[in-house]
Amino acid sequence: MKLPCPRLGRTSRFALLATALSAAVAQAVASELEPMLFGALQDIQASRIRAAERQVDEILRRYPNFRLGHLIKGDLLLAHSRPLSGMGDGVQTTGPRVDELRAEALQRVKRAWEPPPQGAIPRSVWQLAPQEKHLLVVDTSSSRLFVFENHGSRLERVADYYVSIGRLGAGKTREGDQKTPVGIYHTTGSISPARLTDFYGSGAFPLNYPNEWDRRQARSGHGIWLHGTPSDTYSRPPFASDGCVVMANRELEDLAARLHDATVPMVIAPGIEWVQPEQNASAAAEFRHALETWRSDWESLDTERYLGHYAQDFQTQGKGLSAWREHKLNVNAQKSYVRVAISNLSVFQYPGRDNLAVVSFDQDYQSDRLANQMRKEQYWEKIEGRWQIIYEGPAALPGTALAMTRGSFVKVAAKGPRKSPKTRRS
Repeated sequence: MKLPCPRLGRTSRFALLATALSAAVAQAVASELEPMLFGALQDIQASRIRAAERQVDEILRRYPNFRLGHLIKGDLLLAHSRPLSGMGDGVQTTGPRVDELRAEALQRVKRAWEPPPQGAIPRSVWQLAPQEKHLLVVDTSSSRLFVFENHGSRLERVADYYVSIGRLGAGKTREGDQKTPVGIYHTTGSISPARLTDFYGSGAFPLNYPNEWDRRQARSGHGIWLHGTPSDTYSRPPFASDGCVVMANRELEDLAARLHDATVPMVIAPGIEWVQPEQNASAAAEFRHALETWRSDWESLDTERYLGHYAQDFQTQGKGLSAWREHKLNVNAQKSYVRVAISNLSVFQYPGRDNLAVVSFDQDYQSDRLANQMRKEQYWEKIEGRWQIIYEGPAALPGTALAMTRGSFVKVAAKGPRKSPKTRRS
């Protein structure tokens, strides 16, 4: 599919495009570049070539390394002598580089054609813990990263950005397959550009790939980051990395300035099903009921009833269901009471799997022999119509605050093991 391109005199072809571009500008896309780009395309469709040139000249003055802008500038110069038949007419040669710029233009304009409905959230987001102030959602099919703020009773979409993903698309399964993983992840901290090569631009947010579900599926690989671009590159083509999610440096800095915690949940999916929050209410309530029944059955000290919530293929830190059963029977036999409180609950439906949910929560455990608090993570699978636990273990704790200045991360706040920042990731 080719991006609708300037063909002077054929304004009807661009009437709908102009309307879509106006809508995109009205929705206040986070990037200041895109409204300018959309404005230039509106001028082109209206045959206002001089006005479009001024817009593109201003884009290139502010963003001299924006290669798509240079491509459009060449087209505008050619438009003074003859009509244009497609984007990239103004270059002397064709090839993969021009095709990549056309693909980038298409993905950026696609945001204008298909904006998310006002007030909508991803279907996979059932509940976000109050302590999680932000949520990141990557739609690999549209090369877009959406940012949500958590206002307790509602999520507000506050920004979105163009991003690049793996050269061979989404759905990572093995080391070196040049694909971006699909799933529920979180950032584990940030890495300052001082600790990285120029390839990563303004810094990086490592992700916790592989997660527990990935490991159950024997997926391999490591070093999946959200990071910037080299200093000579404003943005990369839609499919350009070895699996990482890549943003323009200025936009990565803008994103980091919005985030208060180093640990931020991220949904990566090959397409987002947008729904109004009330459309998620029934599925979320059904799952919370299953979780509450598990909690109350744990308190009951009826071990068999409690164990009935665990699937036959349950795993936790190297233990299967048989070892878990033996452990729980032994522990509960020594206790006269158990009290379990759950708070700060976060629940996601796994992308592409309606029968899989990921939950994390703060657990306050009290008994006559032990008291402790922890943040726990569980994976639940709906098997024969009933939610059952297939994994249980400790969850990541919220990170420390991040600070940003234009051009660099000024604080590193990471949890867990680090990968060598001098090793090229994507």
